[in-house]
Amino acid sequence: MVCIGSKALQSGRYKAHNNHNLIEEDYPQMPGDRMNHKTDNQAGGRRNNNNPKGSKNRRPGKEQHHGGGGGGGFDGFAAQPSYKKNDKYSSNHQSSSLVRKQVDPETAKYFSEIANLYEGAEIEERNVICGNALEETRGKELELATDYIISHNLQALLEGADLDQLCGFLQNAAKVFPLIAMDRSGSHVAETALKALAVHLQDNDMYAIIEETLTKICQVIVVKPVNVMCDRYGSHVLRSLLCLCKGVPLDSSKEFHVTKSSTVLAERFNTKETKDVGNSTQHQRGFPDLLKFLVTRMMECAKKDIATLRADQCSSLVMQTALKLLVGEDKELMNIIPIVLACHGENTGEEGDLIQNVAVLKTLDLLNDNAFSHLMEVILEVAPETLYNEILAKVFRSRLFKVSSTHLGSFVIQSLVSAAKTQDQMDLIWKELGGKFRELLELGRSGVVASIIAASQKLHTNERKCSEALAAAVCSTSESSNCIVPRLLFLESYFSSEDKSNWKWGKDDQMNVLGCLMLQTIFKFPSGFIQQYVTSISSMETNHVLEAAKDAGGGRVIDCFLSSNVSAKQTRRFIYKLREHFGELAMRPSGSFIVEKCFMASNLTLRETIASELLAVRPELSKTKQGPHLLRKLDIDGYATRPDQWKSRQESKQTAYREFYDAFGSTKKTKKSSKSFVGESSSRLSPPRSVKKMRVEVDQFLASAGTSQPSGSSNFPDIEASMAKLGFAGFKRHHSRGEERGGGKKFRKVSVEGNSMKTESKEWNRNKKRKGGEDLRAY
Repeated sequence: MVCIGSKALQSGRYKAHNNHNLIEEDYPQMPGDRMNHKTDNQAGGRRNNNNPKGSKNRRPGKEQHHGGGGGGGFDGFAAQPSYKKNDKYSSNHQSSSLVRKQVDPETAKYFSEIANLYEGAEIEERNVICGNALEETRGKELELATDYIISHNLQALLEGADLDQLCGFLQNAAKVFPLIAMDRSGSHVAETALKALAVHLQDNDMYAIIEETLTKICQVIVVKPVNVMCDRYGSHVLRSLLCLCKGVPLDSSKEFHVTKSSTVLAERFNTKETKDVGNSTQHQRGFPDLLKFLVTRMMECAKKDIATLRADQCSSLVMQTALKLLVGEDKELMNIIPIVLACHGENTGEEGDLIQNVAVLKTLDLLNDNAFSHLMEVILEVAPETLYNEILAKVFRSRLFKVSSTHLGSFVIQSLVSAAKTQDQMDLIWKELGGKFRELLELGRSGVVASIIAASQKLHTNERKCSEALAAAVCSTSESSNCIVPRLLFLESYFSSEDKSNWKWGKDDQMNVLGCLMLQTIFKFPSGFIQQYVTSISSMETNHVLEAAKDAGGGRVIDCFLSSNVSAKQTRRFIYKLREHFGELAMRPSGSFIVEKCFMASNLTLRETIASELLAVRPELSKTKQGPHLLRKLDIDGYATRPDQWKSRQESKQTAYREFYDAFGSTKKTKKSSKSFVGESSSRLSPPRSVKKMRVEVDQFLASAGTSQPSGSSNFPDIEASMAKLGFAGFKRHHSRGEERGGGKKFRKVSVEGNSMKTESKEWNRNKKRKGGEDLRAY
């Protein structure tokens, strides 16, 4: 047997097998292939969350790239139903990957010796070895790259080669690059070479030679792109090539098909900022013109086979990656998306006439295909607004509920709703689905309902209607509104119950992910629209509140409730239910942030209660991961050693928050009363983002300047000086603006007495009397 120097040449990703079979272990399952078989609740909505029958109606997972996998996984194109449509491609691909030219014995012996020499060489010598060895591959690239053993050696040589040697190998292998990419061993060699190229992208001097190399490869691929797109190995290499042309990390292709449904939900339901890999600010210098050339020519050549490609799992992944990388390139997207929808040759190319009736029928028929449904989701996410409007009007209008009722179609509708950008688009969607909330929830399509609620909150349209429709879906008019929040927290359990009217809080039931997400969104609505929900969550029993606070999803619902614009009196009444349990909650990672949120939303009395309970468990709490932060944030040590000064500091913070909000808060007029800070009982408005930042700076300032003050002394000897220290230069700008608005009438100097800020002006008093008491202050 030939010795190949396994210690030096084998990467941790590759394992030598006596049977030379790389299908299962050499190509591990990628995180983006949706082969996750978690429970419905854990999956977070990418499957039928409210279906009591469990996995029967789960969405089929994506293929395992480069692998067959165990447990009935992918092992050849015939294993997945979607590939039966592509036998003419799959058979060719398999035969091409199995038929290899044998490496002559002398060459095999040479690379065996090179492997051993490379293993024992110094770092400086390895570059010379790589150059000589890669020179020997000229004209034999295909045979060597597709050989099971030598391919491992070749990967090590490519990783150690300099850019000139690397580009020389790829340019020589360009004519056979598609064949290398479609081989189970060669695909590893191709990806190793592309990753090695990506390392040099930051070197501007080497940009030209990399572009020349990639151009040669792309020119060969676009001649017959269908073969590569439909191959399970070639598809993966092609996606890496697309990412390299864009200038994003090659692993970005995984992020496009990430299995973690919670990430998709967070972005789709406005709880997390969308991460646009295609337009990432962290990407390196890419080749945008080459990317457009590759994708455009690839799709043009694939026109006649588009019916097969869009239902093929591998080619679907390639097109999804290409579309996401072209986000913002509206011209290219307007040409490519109609091709994917099989509209080429039918439309006039004019706006509003890109999609024809024949294409609509074909598209609707394919929505129940796993590969195409994923592709359609991406199309809706990236489509320019004009094309989105046409798809919405021609493909989905009058069919929204019908499509939503199907398992795979419901995911497409979620993407459609989440991609809406105007109120008119949401009005059209609401017209068909707004009155169907209960039917959708009974069918297990809670993701569609959650998407509509999130989109309405994002676009500030139909918020009151959404709130009322959701409440009516889980609570009849004859029932008390107190049941709304518990039923949404346990949405799956409630709708799977045979006797819904007598449903009760399940002690061991898991809280539903989508139900919790709906409640989080609802509590972002204006307080006038959510009184039923406020009443329901406020009337929950103490033990139920504690259970919700301990649950990750329920805790986030409580967090959103405490951060909502309901009155301080209502939030404090809710917080009182957690008394004697703050120490217990703080010991849990999912409960510690609830304790912190309760502390920030409490008056001084409640703050002392929370601090005393945490002090009782301080030794145990300090040993937890989250404990030190919580103890430091709430200054429990200060409470233990100097309670009077701790109380004084809390009072100072309350005063500072109120004064800074008065000076720098939102200038928009609302029907609600102004924000009341801790210790006041008037209705609360969520402070603008800038005020939240101010709170952090105020806390830092008080921690450094206020701790040295004796109890009862003023922490603000001069308010303007304090603001200057905190970096609030805007105070003077507000002051100047007031002078301008007052027609040159200046305010008196601000004075501070006993931590209270008083602003007086004779001119302002006269104006106030003339205007019937209207407040004319600049801020």
